[in-house]
Amino acid sequence: MSSSKTLRKLQVVSPVPADIDIANSVEPFHISEIAGELDLSPDHYDLYGKYKAKVLLSVLGELEGRGDGYYVVVGGITPTPLGEGKSTTTVGLCQALGAFLDKKVVTCLRQPSQGPTFGIKGGAAGGGYSQVIPMDEFNLHLTGDIHAITAANNLLAAAIDTRIFHESAQSDKALFNRLCPLNKEGKRNFNDVMLRRLKKLGISKDKPEDLSPQEVKKFARLDINPDSITWRRVMDVNDRFLRKISIGQGPEEKGMVRETGFDISVASEIMAVLALTTSLADMRERLGKMVIGNSKAGEPITADDLGVGGALTVLMKDAINPTLMQTLEGTPVLVHAGPFANIAHGNSSIVADKIALKLVGPGGFVVTEAGFGADIGTEKFMNIKCRYSGLTPQCAVIVATIRALKMHGGGPEVVAGKPLDRAYLSENVALVEAGCVNLARHISNTKAYGVNVVVAVNMFSTDTEAELNAVKKAALSAGAYDAVVCTHHAHGGKGAVDLGIAVQKACENVTQPLRFLYPLDISIKDKIEAIARSYGASGVEYSDQAEKQIEMYTRQGFLDLPICMAKTQYSFSHNASEKGAPSGFVLPIRDVRASIGAGFIYPLVGTMSTMPGLPTRPCFYDIDLDTATGRVIGLS
Repeated sequence: MSSSKTLRKLQVVSPVPADIDIANSVEPFHISEIAGELDLSPDHYDLYGKYKAKVLLSVLGELEGRGDGYYVVVGGITPTPLGEGKSTTTVGLCQALGAFLDKKVVTCLRQPSQGPTFGIKGGAAGGGYSQVIPMDEFNLHLTGDIHAITAANNLLAAAIDTRIFHESAQSDKALFNRLCPLNKEGKRNFNDVMLRRLKKLGISKDKPEDLSPQEVKKFARLDINPDSITWRRVMDVNDRFLRKISIGQGPEEKGMVRETGFDISVASEIMAVLALTTSLADMRERLGKMVIGNSKAGEPITADDLGVGGALTVLMKDAINPTLMQTLEGTPVLVHAGPFANIAHGNSSIVADKIALKLVGPGGFVVTEAGFGADIGTEKFMNIKCRYSGLTPQCAVIVATIRALKMHGGGPEVVAGKPLDRAYLSENVALVEAGCVNLARHISNTKAYGVNVVVAVNMFSTDTEAELNAVKKAALSAGAYDAVVCTHHAHGGKGAVDLGIAVQKACENVTQPLRFLYPLDISIKDKIEAIARSYGASGVEYSDQAEKQIEMYTRQGFLDLPICMAKTQYSFSHNASEKGAPSGFVLPIRDVRASIGAGFIYPLVGTMSTMPGLPTRPCFYDIDLDTATGRVIGLS
């Protein structure tokens, strides 16, 4: 066990109690103690209560000359609807590295949405004896970042409809005069965001009175095509009845009704911007470049065209700082950003990873998690996140479970909320071996990036030694650097010590540079097809709508962006029921959309829901407050 002052020896109980009961059984260290272990002084962070703090970006500047630690990403095999424990493995691995192997370590995780917390999935703080605490604060408001994103997103939505409304009833001159009102000296001025628009339009004049009538019209009238608007309002609640709504029905809106809808807040492009930004200045540029739709002439309209890019940055100025928390065993965690893993890239923030790599320094470890299976999360981590960050991982962990491998080997359907079939609870080595084709493809795909791959078999009590040995053998023969059985859910960091040792060796012995799956300077279709081949597809089929969008984005100059595939997480293919390692299928691209501010194009492989609904019995039935102690109960 390490000698660090903030490490805590867990009193493990069997059978494993409920997650919230374990979390509540531990008194967290004051967050200033966790910060102190990372050599952070009080000037480096802002406290948010006793157990959370915002680490300031200025830390990066102060540690600029310091070397980075090892960089590890945790992905998984194609999951069952129950999940295979990536977050739990990420936390357990870090507890092993910090509390048992005496390494300086930081866990970097996404912030969960409150929607699933009160809906069907529950929280996302890990589980068992591998959790981030306080669990209730992690899963609920945290430090308000998602609320800031909600406010910024909806300010932009309001700006869009307001601009259409005001343009409809005013002449070019009246519109221009209201946008550039007279000051106290009787003169009109352009502010910074207006100068940005003038530059975009190729107008080099900086005094309003110098513009010709044609330039006044060009500047003042955005002429937004309402049918082209892709920007929707958001809220951080699962609410199916907001998926499609009508707005503008009040008498004052003069009949300007249009159909739109709400997404859940974490689906906002602003969340993806937060996750991919590298500095405050970079965030300002990305927020301003977000495209909300087109003009009637087919030109992209941005947040800066609407004059709101600076205001969005002000709303997000605190959200750019990652939140420091701790694991059950007292190792540090940075929680930051939580983009969707289908229409966005499903990874925590670049700035959190960069800060963490400097804080742990050479020989230390930063472990981050990539959403969904490795075909989605790890692929986007490499081709989108690492491309923008310039960071190079040394090791990729792939989390596997016996139950998921049995499913891929032909086992019965696994359904959330229903008891597992007997096939998953009794030994069947042949079924496991058949399912290892899924694991093998994830290993070969991930190895192609130049990292060493370690397979973590997340063990359940019904798994047998013969089944576990079959997975280890299959992993090694598929090219994994190592394969390790883990019991971190039941035993905390102690149950992931072997995984920690394997990861350390994998990092120390990496020999290849990072290789991307595709270059940026090829066509949008060529990039899509490179990713499709990694899934096992023999080709790609584009709908007429997808063809139209690809042609438009190419014409608008967005050709050089990476691709973020929006595909089911339950299969390599587009068909969620195709398990194992399907091949020879044609991948259908239904539509192609873009998050220009975040910096990627996302093809839609099928229909993606961006606003979840609530089930018949949501998780909120179990959540309450112990009014005597003030503790949250019933969170899962």
